[in-house]
Formats: sequence, structure tokens, C-alpha cells
Amino acid sequence: MSQAPQSDIKMRPKHPIFVETGSCFDTTNTRHIKVRPGGHEALPKKDLDVSAFSFSKKTERKTPEKFMRRHTGQGGTLCPPPKDDTPPEFPDENVTPTKSGQNKVDFPAFMERPNPPNTEFRRFYERGDLPVQIEHGSCQNKVAWKVAIERLDFQHYLPIFFDGLREVEMPYAFLSEQGVYDMMQVGSSKIVPVIPQLIIPIKTALNTRDRSVVAKVLKVLQALVKCDQEQNLVGQALVPYYRQILPVLNIFIRKNENLGDRIDYGQRKRNNLGGLIMETLEAFETHGGKDAFINIKYFVPVYESVIIR
Repeated sequence: MSQAPQSDIKMRPKHPIFVETGSCFDTTNTRHIKVRPGGHEALPKKDLDVSAFSFSKKTERKTPEKFMRRHTGQGGTLCPPPKDDTPPEFPDENVTPTKSGQNKVDFPAFMERPNPPNTEFRRFYERGDLPVQIEHGSCQNKVAWKVAIERLDFQHYLPIFFDGLREVEMPYAFLSEQGVYDMMQVGSSKIVPVIPQLIIPIKTALNTRDRSVVAKVLKVLQALVKCDQEQNLVGQALVPYYRQILPVLNIFIRKNENLGDRIDYGQRKRNNLGGLIMETLEAFETHGGKDAFINIKYFVPVYESVIIR
């Protein structure tokens, strides 16, 4: 019996492409993501100054090109040195070009940190374990809950939705943010026992240093401390965790856009980071009780109280 002729076409295994579009047919390959969210391992590092820790001094042998040439110095002459009239630059705008042509930022505190797509919200949503879906409307989209929000286990679902706040892709970013607002609006009395589980997702989202993510988290924090204005238990429960939340706010508190005599037509979007941080700190002090101001002042020294004492 003769065998079938073999084809000359080699069968190569097709590598999966994870486009992360949010479709039910797409999944995120989180097993190959090794980057820590908010990590600073990939940031540019400056050379170590050995004279800062010892009496040693780093020296370098000069080459003939580095010696001063004849008739090029100003020693013993009456010619004043040229005056530099260039205006000073802000820290995040102080960029120096390198030999390779790339720009190197001298102040990495304002740089964006890694934000890999490996959130718990994405994993649970792609697995079909979250009772939410998008309801497409004529004017705007809404979150359609498959279960009544009052019947949800807040200690299980609320930290998952808070972990999705650092998402920047759709539909994860929209579902996580709107889901947090819906849960805070309906079940404000169930949030206080869940506060300790929300700190790590909030801290991770702030440590990404992404301006859009930080602005989103600040708006959520303002709504979080105002969700129970009668007792202010949520604001008082956040006071012991200012050590994890406020350091990043202290870095970006001066990020105010100076437009001069122009008009900011996008002010309604509330994207000005400095203004959002001041609004958040004022909400923390107003709803945080008597110990809120001294703790805010410890981590953000430039903040002044807004409560008349």
C-alpha cells in the first residue's frame, strides 16, 4: 500500500497574539509578564559619586584633546565671562541630549513607571467571573450589573475593581472605574471594613506615575471619603494609611499648568494634577477627623489647613 506524498510546506506552530482588545475571544498572557507594576528597575541611573561616602575621589587621565590650548583662556585678562541668559527649566523638563541622540531625564521622580496589563480585574473579567458588562447607550455607556449591588460581597469584589484603576485599555478602564463609583454609591456602609484591602491597589496605581492614572485615582479617593458624609468613617479609616498614599501626592503637588492670560477650556475635565491633589488633601482633612491635618502636614509640608479653628 503506497503512502500519501508528503507536502513540502512545513507546518510551523502559530504563536498566539494577544491583542488585548477586550473581546471575549482575546485573553492576556499574564504568565509571561515579569515586570513589577510601579517598579523603578528600568529607570536611568546616574554614576555613583564615591566622594560622597569616603575621602576618595574619582579621577580621570586627561587626553591631549582635553588640555587647554594656547590663547584660549581668560586668566589675567579684563574680559568678563559670557553671561548665560537662558531661563531656568523645571525639573521634569530638564532633558539633556546624549551621544546616541536620545534624551535622558535628569529627574526620574516624575517619570512614568511600568504598568503591565496583569491586574486582577483583567484576569477575573477575561475569565468571566465578574457580574458586569457594558450597556451601550445612545449618549454614553453604562455598566450593566447582572446581580444587585447590595447582594455583592464587597470584601471580594471591591479590591478587584480598585486594582483595575491602573488599567488604560478599554473596556477594563471603563468597567473598573464606573464599577467603583456604583459600588460606593449603593453600598457606602459596607466600605469601612474593606479599607485595609484597598490600600495596596491604590498605592500600586499611584506608583505608576502615569498622569492619567494618578488623576483617575485622585477622583476616586475624593468620592471614597465623601461616600458617607454623615459619619465620616471612611475618611477616618484612611488616616493610618497616609504613609502609603501621600508620598506620590507630595511629588506632583506643584504640577499646575501656568497658561498666563489664556483660558483653559478643558478645566471641566479636571485633569490638572496639582489642583486635583489639593482638592484631595482638602477632602482628606475635612472628612478625616481631628488627626487628619497633622498626618497630612507630615507627608506634604506645603499643605495648609482649610478648616477654621
